[in-house]
Amino acid sequence: MQRPVLRHPRSSLAPFLSGAVYFFAASLTLLTSRFDGGLAFIWIANAFLLAELLTSRPSSWIATLAACAVASALATTLFGMGPVAAVPMAVINMVESLIVAILYRRLVPGRTVMGSMRSLAAFVFALGGVADIVTAAAAAAVAAKVAATPYTLAFVQWYSGHVLGGLTCTPILLMFLQGEVRRWMSETSPRLRLEAVGLLLLFAVLAWAVFYQSRYPLLFVPLLPIVVIAFRVGHLGAAMSVVILGIIGASATIAGVGPLSLIAGSTGERTQFFQLYLAFSFLMSMPIAAELNGRRRLFRLLQESETRYRLMAEHSGDVVFDLSVDGTIRYASAASEEQIGLAPELLVGRSAVTLVDPQDRPIVIAAHRRALERPGTVQTVEFRPALSAVGCDWCEMVIRAVLDERGLPTGVVSTIRDMTRHKARQQALQQVAAVDELTGADTRRAFLEKLETEMRRTRQGGRSCLLLLDLDHFKAINDRHGHGAGDRVLAAFVERLRCGLRGIDSIGRLGGEEFAVLLSDSDIRRASTLCERLRRAVAAEPMAIGDGEAITVTFSAGLVELEGDSASAALEAADKALYRAKHSGRNCLRLAA
Repeated sequence: MQRPVLRHPRSSLAPFLSGAVYFFAASLTLLTSRFDGGLAFIWIANAFLLAELLTSRPSSWIATLAACAVASALATTLFGMGPVAAVPMAVINMVESLIVAILYRRLVPGRTVMGSMRSLAAFVFALGGVADIVTAAAAAAVAAKVAATPYTLAFVQWYSGHVLGGLTCTPILLMFLQGEVRRWMSETSPRLRLEAVGLLLLFAVLAWAVFYQSRYPLLFVPLLPIVVIAFRVGHLGAAMSVVILGIIGASATIAGVGPLSLIAGSTGERTQFFQLYLAFSFLMSMPIAAELNGRRRLFRLLQESETRYRLMAEHSGDVVFDLSVDGTIRYASAASEEQIGLAPELLVGRSAVTLVDPQDRPIVIAAHRRALERPGTVQTVEFRPALSAVGCDWCEMVIRAVLDERGLPTGVVSTIRDMTRHKARQQALQQVAAVDELTGADTRRAFLEKLETEMRRTRQGGRSCLLLLDLDHFKAINDRHGHGAGDRVLAAFVERLRCGLRGIDSIGRLGGEEFAVLLSDSDIRRASTLCERLRRAVAAEPMAIGDGEAITVTFSAGLVELEGDSASAALEAADKALYRAKHSGRNCLRLAA
C-alpha cells in the first residue's frame, strides 16, 4: 500500500460542510439511541471527525474543530441534554478527537489505520485506551450534573458508545476520504468486484435474518462470514461488513426485536450488550484483514523482487546459483550453459562443489559455511573451475545467505564470474612490481619477501646464506661517464652475476648500486667460494658503457649465514661485513662476525 497523502481543503466552505455532516450524525444518534434522558448509547459523529483529522493537514484542524464544535453544541441543545450541557459536551467531543489524532500521528506518522497490525493497534489504543477514558470521565460528570444520570452509568454509556462508533465507522470513512475505495475499484478486476459486492449483499441478508428474528440466539452466525469476507475482499470488505452488521444489528436492537430482545433489561442495556458484541466482531475481523493486507503487500513486493532477480539473472553474463544449505543447486541461470558448458536443467540437483577444482574445494566450502553462519554478510572467494566452456582459468564467487521468516538460513545465492583476465592482469602487475625495470633483478620488496620465506625454511633445518654486494666507486662512473653509462653498468653487472648463480638463487636490487644475493642450500664455505668466483668473473672482463668504451668494475661484499634470526638481523650483519670490506680496500669479501 502506498503511503497516503494528507488532504488539504480546497474550499473555504469545507469546514462548514464538515460541521453539517457532524450535526446530522450527532442529531441522528441522539434521536435514536438516547433512551434515559442522559447520554446517547451510540455515537458516530466523532468517527467522522476522526477520519477528517487523520486524513488532513494539521493546519486545517482548527477550522474543522471549530465547525464541528458548533455543530455538536447545536445538536446537544436541540436533541440532547439542552443548552446548559451544549458547550461542555462540545469541548469534550473535540478533545476526544484531538487526543486520538495527535497520539496516533505520534505513534505511526503518515500511515493509515488499516495499513498494518501496528497502525490498527495504535488506533485502538489511542481511542479506547486513552481518549475515551479521559473524555468519559469528563462527560459523565456533566451528565451527572445536568441530567442526574448516575456517574458510573454515564461513564459506561459514553465510553461504550464512542468506542463503538469510532471502531465501526472510522476505518471505512478513512478509506473513502483517502481514495482507497476508488483505488480498489480501479485496481480490482470486474470479477473480484462482483464477488465482493455479492459477498456483502449475502452478508447483509444473513445479518438481517439473524437480527430480525427473536426465536433463536444466532449471534454467532455472522462471525464466520465476516472472516471469509476479510480473507476474500481484504480490509475494505472487513470494514464494510462491520458497518453493515452495526447498522442492521443496532436498528433491530433499538426497535426491540432480534435475539437481543431475549435479554431481560432495558433498551439501553441491550444496546450496550450489542456494542460489546460489535466490538468483538471488529477486533476479530479487522486485525485479520490488516495482517492479510500486510501479507499481500509483502507478497507483491516479493513478486516484484523475484521478477527483477529473474530478469537480471537470465540476462547477466555471470552465472547465478541458488544453493541449498548442503550446497545442492536448486536454480542455475542461463549463463551457466555458456560459462560451464552445461544447461541449467542439467545442473539442478547437482552439488555445486563438483564444479570446483579439487585443490580449491576446501576454501569454497569454508566460504559457503561462513555465509550460512553469518547471515547478512557477503563472502567472496576465488577458485579454479573443474569445468569451463570458454577456457576460464579463475572464477570469483560471491555468496550471501537466504533467510526464512524466522531469520534462519535456507540456502545461499551465489554469483560466479570469470576472473581469468583480471587474474592475468593482477599477476602481470605483481610481476612488474616484483622486478626491477632497469636490471631485471628482484625489487627490494620482492627480495625481502623471498628472504622471509627462506628464513622460515632455515628455522626448520635448512642452510642458506645472504650476500650483500656494492659496486666500487660507482659514483665516479656516473660523474665521469654519465648516468646512462651507469645504468648500463648496473644491467651488465646483474647479468654477469646471474651467469654465475644457480637457478635456485635470487638477486635483488636493494637500492642504487647495492644488491643482495640469496644463496639457497649453501653453507658459509660454499657461499664464500661462489662469491669469490663471482668477484673474479665481474672484474675479469670490462663492461661496455657505449660509444665503444668499456670499463672494469669491481664490487665489495658482505656474507652471512642465515641461522633462524629475523631477516632484519641478517641484513644488518651482512651490511656490517660489507662495511668492513669497503674499508679493507674494496674488491673483497668479508664474513659476518
